[in-house]
Amino acid sequence: MSQTEPEAPSLYAAREPIFPRRVKGKFRNLKWVLMAVMLGIYYLTPWIRWDRGPQLPDQAVLVDLANRRFFFFWIEIWPHEFYFIAGLLVMAGLGLFLFTSALGRIWCGYACPQTVWTDLFILVERWIEGDRNARLRLHRQKKWDFRKARLRVTKWVAWFLIALATGGAWVFYFTDAPTLLVDLVTLNAHPVAYTTVLVLTATTFLFGGFAREQICIYACPWPRIQAAMMDEDTITIGYRSWRGEPRGKHRKAEGAEKLGDCIDCMACVNVCPMGIDIRDGQQLECITCGLCIDACDEIMDKVGKPRGLIDYMALTDEASERSGKPVKSVWKHILRPRTIMYTTLWALVGVGLVVALFIRSDIDLTVAPVRNPTFVTLSDGSIRNTYDVRLRNKHGEDRPFYISLKGDPALRVQLEGTPYSSVKVPADSTYLQRVYVIAPKGSEPAESERVEFRFWVEDTASGERAYKDTVFNGRAN
Repeated sequence: MSQTEPEAPSLYAAREPIFPRRVKGKFRNLKWVLMAVMLGIYYLTPWIRWDRGPQLPDQAVLVDLANRRFFFFWIEIWPHEFYFIAGLLVMAGLGLFLFTSALGRIWCGYACPQTVWTDLFILVERWIEGDRNARLRLHRQKKWDFRKARLRVTKWVAWFLIALATGGAWVFYFTDAPTLLVDLVTLNAHPVAYTTVLVLTATTFLFGGFAREQICIYACPWPRIQAAMMDEDTITIGYRSWRGEPRGKHRKAEGAEKLGDCIDCMACVNVCPMGIDIRDGQQLECITCGLCIDACDEIMDKVGKPRGLIDYMALTDEASERSGKPVKSVWKHILRPRTIMYTTLWALVGVGLVVALFIRSDIDLTVAPVRNPTFVTLSDGSIRNTYDVRLRNKHGEDRPFYISLKGDPALRVQLEGTPYSSVKVPADSTYLQRVYVIAPKGSEPAESERVEFRFWVEDTASGERAYKDTVFNGRAN
């Protein structure tokens, strides 16, 4: 007689959606203000105009891929100046290290795009479906009726419109926004624009509407990295268990005098967008948004207990409070060797970028020797080298550039296509000029076959000069 083997238990657990309850308080208000400011900056920036003259775009912030330029108000970054972008990325990384070391995952809780757009999607969801209990009832309702279908479709349409505006705003940073908007509406835009809008719309819709905390927990690497940035003096959200435990709801029952301040109301859990219980201690999922603090403070006010059962604190504060010793001030937690080091590095990079921005020249050149052949012997016995000289004119008008060289006096320069030693470079553009350097027959530039010399370029209108060192190959006989 055969026996049926017991079915192996499933290791998969379906995700239970989180429906945060509405909460009021100073941290919630701060998040509203920051969300409005950041969304306003993102959506409105491409529409700000900035007059740069007749030959340059008038969009204040523009990544001009066609002309390989980046414009930020009065600043113009050229392709060869990518070190400015690299410096800004370094500053962003150091800034993230600084804020995490001082205040934990404050970036994640208040300024991360995933947090901002998830907050916006939850706000729309609450407007349409109601607060937490109403959304829970609708979620647990297995049968779809007209009301559930109406609420869900309305919510999804609102989410889609927000996602579409998000994807559309992104592409406006890469070309003239008013022109692209007309092209998008009239179906005359490039397929790349439609593809980009479609991809960003889909990701925003899915990440903000459905994935939400899953992105922060599983997709984002920062929760795993943050441990290296934090220490016992980092200010983060914590639960004062020495004050709240043992927790209990029945305050008039026998033994109630032994209970702590926590009444186990679950308010801190119900408002958490990550669905965690902060009373269980520090957790990878916590983004330190402060909503549990607002919820707990509201309950403490109602039951007549002091605020701060859940609060921003450091691990060293816990030890001090338990022993009855005075805790450090906030500034003593923030100003410590690690944060001072990050601040110093961040400031040095910033100062370096500002200095480099102000001392950069409005003219520039690059020199590329033609290697095939390295040199040519002309019919009169002289040696000629060929160079591709790329001239950059960052001014808003055409400028005459005079090309000369400094080095061995026997060398002379000749420009292709003109008998003169100057060339007109168009406004705010680069100009490729082929230049010949010739050593006459009988000259002895050097004992070796390689002679170093310097190309000089002078803007004859302003007197600005730039140079580039290179070598002359070959030797006159």
